[in-house]
Amino acid sequence: MFILQIVLVLLATKLAGHLSVRLGQPSVLGKIIIGIVIGPALLGWIDDTDIVKQFSEIGVILLMFLAGLETNLSDLNRNKKAALLVAVGGIIVPILLGYAGSIYYGLSTAQAIFIGLLLSATSVSISVQTLKELGWLNSKEGSTLLGAAVLDDIIVVVLLAVAMSFFGDSDVSITWLIGKKVIFFAIIILVSIWVVPAFLRLFSKLKVTVPLLSGALIICFGFAYFADSLGIAAIIGSFFAGIAISQTKFKEEIEERVEPIANGLFVPFFFVSIGLSVSFAGIGNQIWLIVVFSLIALLSKFVGSGLGAKISGFSMRSSMGIGAGMISRGEVALIIAAMGLDSKLLPPEYYTPMIIVVVITTLATPPLLKGIFGKSQEN
Repeated sequence: MFILQIVLVLLATKLAGHLSVRLGQPSVLGKIIIGIVIGPALLGWIDDTDIVKQFSEIGVILLMFLAGLETNLSDLNRNKKAALLVAVGGIIVPILLGYAGSIYYGLSTAQAIFIGLLLSATSVSISVQTLKELGWLNSKEGSTLLGAAVLDDIIVVVLLAVAMSFFGDSDVSITWLIGKKVIFFAIIILVSIWVVPAFLRLFSKLKVTVPLLSGALIICFGFAYFADSLGIAAIIGSFFAGIAISQTKFKEEIEERVEPIANGLFVPFFFVSIGLSVSFAGIGNQIWLIVVFSLIALLSKFVGSGLGAKISGFSMRSSMGIGAGMISRGEVALIIAAMGLDSKLLPPEYYTPMIIVVVITTLATPPLLKGIFGKSQEN
């Protein structure tokens, strides 16, 4: 019964998060680990059902929406060059090392390229929550990280489409694919400037309960759906929805109303869902494969993105923190892995190990960020 699952997820994540903080780690780490514990891999209390997936998707959309609300647009624009270098470095190095590792294990050129692309994906949802807890989300490092994540998503999607058009069964038009990205950003910018403020002003005057909250959620999920329909991650759409609303006078009220809904119900399902995809069945013979690709996944982003940050002028500590923040592959890599399985570019026997690698990168990110950044001066 799903109502019981709600009880279990909320109770488990809050207690695990509290314990994690008491042990000196970000609460998000405990929430992800408890997802593995109560999921199919261990206790089996929570199954990866459709409704759990839907709650999880809403959770991560709202999480990135809140990140957008808290983002300083001028800082994001000021750090765009650094964000590009971080994104490019965090794509090139994982592709090269992922390709080399795959060739070493005897995979074909097409499969090796696909795994390289899989390892080049980034999902900063976990990093966003961790940086928020540590007080670094509104810093120059946080802005660069968010900008790099947006660029990473776009570049990897384009490269993935190119690869699948050559090696898979897809007949993707690269011109149309790039065109859709241009259309997305053009429309998002125009709507953010001309439509969003007027829409919120109009909605705030409606004689119904919490009209402003409803208007903000309409914008959030509308942007997310629009992004998804054009082949861009829904979280990128919700992130830009947050940025659009952050430029209006309604920002603080909306943030105060959305945060309890997000963190009180939906975001815990996102954290738990990461652990639900883990299975330990039959991995004994693949342990070294998992170790090798986990090291490749961890080091390639840390070095590649960190090097990009260093080249753009960040200190060694900040560069290491940005590199660590880009490590988590999260839900983006899980989606790419499923696509690879369907298109036969990811061998079935590599699917579970890659899922475990993705989870390991997600687990590693919060303690790495905590160790490098610690608490900011604003805390």
